[in-house]
Amino acid sequence: MSEGVKIIKVIDSHTAGEPTRVVVSGAPDNPGATPTEWREFLRNEHDWLRTAVACEPRGHEAMVGAFLCEPTQPNSVAGVVFFNNIGYLHGCIHGTIGVTATLAHLGRLAAGDNKIETPTGIVTVRAPEEGWVTVQNVRSYRHAAAVPVEVPGWGTVHGDVAWGGNWFFLIEAGDMIAVDFSNLDRLTDFTCAVRKALEANGITGEDGGEIDHIEVFGPPANDEADSKNFVLCPGNQYDRSPCGTGTSAKIACLLADKKLAPREIWRQESIVGSVFQASGEFVDGQVIAGEPVCTPSIRGTAYITSDSEMVLQDDDPFRDGIS
Repeated sequence: MSEGVKIIKVIDSHTAGEPTRVVVSGAPDNPGATPTEWREFLRNEHDWLRTAVACEPRGHEAMVGAFLCEPTQPNSVAGVVFFNNIGYLHGCIHGTIGVTATLAHLGRLAAGDNKIETPTGIVTVRAPEEGWVTVQNVRSYRHAAAVPVEVPGWGTVHGDVAWGGNWFFLIEAGDMIAVDFSNLDRLTDFTCAVRKALEANGITGEDGGEIDHIEVFGPPANDEADSKNFVLCPGNQYDRSPCGTGTSAKIACLLADKKLAPREIWRQESIVGSVFQASGEFVDGQVIAGEPVCTPSIRGTAYITSDSEMVLQDDDPFRDGIS
């Protein structure tokens, strides 16, 4: 490596259309750190890694980055921290599916179940089978049902507040708005307005958790799916996949309402037409905010799209990205 040049090795994939860029090497040292400690270390001291990887000119607004770190538990294969163009994520299931495909690409997965450490807890994955990856997510639950919020220009909107690894506000579109790819601009405007209204009215998840994902459901276009969604992510970009943490939050609500039986399959279609298969099981005796806790499983496809090196030159004015 020449002086004044830094190399970051990355592996790109997409999960049901949503990109994941895994940082394999080139990060600063922080030996023995957990994913939570890594997230704070990167956020506070080395945020350049996030901006260089996820932001323009190397990344874009839909890019989700995943920093692969050494596990701290003896039965885990890896740790991971997720980030995007504006900051760091609690969890990311589409990203976990992409990380699983990447670990398989690197020959780092064992047969059977593999555990990956994340800032929200340990998730369990299985090696890809004909392109499909299954993830058992962290505990998920509904925090509040049918919460009303007055949204300027849209009137009163009702939604469920639920945790699936991130905080979501889940809305049934009804006749309010068409959940269709041709309606992306209007869906984005609507969900941005909802998120601003939630913040303005002090509506949060448990312990003041910021609701930074808005999810709208409508009828599916795919005959094999149960519903179609549009998910607004932090940074105001939409999820090309059906969103794994959002689908986990949906499963928690469906189970709580007895609209889905334990282990029954729910097929969630994304705004671009890709599908996740999901199910959930109650965690015996566990209740949060009066709602039952479940463990969701999400199954989706992931494909490696590139295995490459990023070059960061000290004399490049946009060495660390545009942010």
